[in-house]
Amino acid sequence: MTDIAALLAPLVALRHDIHAHPELGFAEHRTARVIADALRAAGLEVHEGIGGTGVVGVLRHGSSSRTVGLRADMDALPIDEKTGLPYASRHEGCFHGCGHDGHVVMLLGAAQALAADPSGIDGTVHFIFQPAEEGQGGARAMIEDGLFERFPCDRVYALHNWPALPAGTIATRAGAIMGAADKFHITLRGRGGHAAVPHDTNDTLLAAASLVQQLNTIIARNAPASANAVLSVTQIHGGHAHNVIPGEAMVAGTVRTFDPAVQDRIEERMRQIIAGIEAGFEVSAELDYDRYYPATINDADAAEDALTIAATVGTARRAPEPAATSEDFSFMLQVRPGAYIWLGQGVGESPAPLHNPHYDFNDAVLETGLRLHLALARHWLAPQE
Repeated sequence: MTDIAALLAPLVALRHDIHAHPELGFAEHRTARVIADALRAAGLEVHEGIGGTGVVGVLRHGSSSRTVGLRADMDALPIDEKTGLPYASRHEGCFHGCGHDGHVVMLLGAAQALAADPSGIDGTVHFIFQPAEEGQGGARAMIEDGLFERFPCDRVYALHNWPALPAGTIATRAGAIMGAADKFHITLRGRGGHAAVPHDTNDTLLAAASLVQQLNTIIARNAPASANAVLSVTQIHGGHAHNVIPGEAMVAGTVRTFDPAVQDRIEERMRQIIAGIEAGFEVSAELDYDRYYPATINDADAAEDALTIAATVGTARRAPEPAATSEDFSFMLQVRPGAYIWLGQGVGESPAPLHNPHYDFNDAVLETGLRLHLALARHWLAPQE
């Protein structure tokens, strides 16, 4: 039996090293090398450069053809860190503000533990280290690069830390657990001119102001009350001088949904509103609407198994509702059954949330995450009579 406690101190040190050297999506070259070196040192078969910078470690034991995939994301965010930690990011504008450094280390620890003691495994474990989760679709890139043809997975699981849950609590649910993510960018063009003679212009800023107000009515008036949906305008740009009405303005934001029919209706209404803005303000408008991540939909059996297994590791909880945040593990769940799991890491009344400049992964939950990965692999690949 592997002494997991002996693995923890080196894993914490490794986590701090990765945290200090964050890399953005598809540029995780150092991180990928660290992962590949650690997997080789543990005696695993290692494959690099999958979907860009992705890495897969393979552990085979026994004679069964059954397989399971365990996935960790490894990219950082374009945020300046403000934690003041001794191992804070050394790269300005790049920060592990979502805990992917912790995810990498938990999965590496599980790979090390299983390589040292593969008893109870009859089959193949694929340890999947994925690039570019933060809005760039690294999961899709790996799939398009033949991930599941080269490394078949009867089931695939992913684990993500969750500050809103108490440390050590494990939660998931059947069906939708994370939302579909769309982004929109609307460019308004008119006739700019002197602010003292607005009647000689087609005011793009006035059009933008009206557009923002109308967009914020879509969820309240065009989506069913039972629908979980969010539309947020997050950017307005236009103008450069106090006495100039600009000829161009921009409005952008995001839409989160769980039902494709609701998603379709929101985009349809957005286009109708934009057409009305064009007519009402005598401007032209160009909409770029990108459905970049689908909803993350857990396989019911995989989610139920995960809850049962989680109860042997820590405190298991059925998530009562999905989160509106998005996750590109959704692409993997579209082609293989599996489940996305939250690992609580919250301490105190108001822990720093994900994507916050003061966030840090809670090292105290490394062991729980490591043990959960082990339990998932051992459960699915348990020897059969």
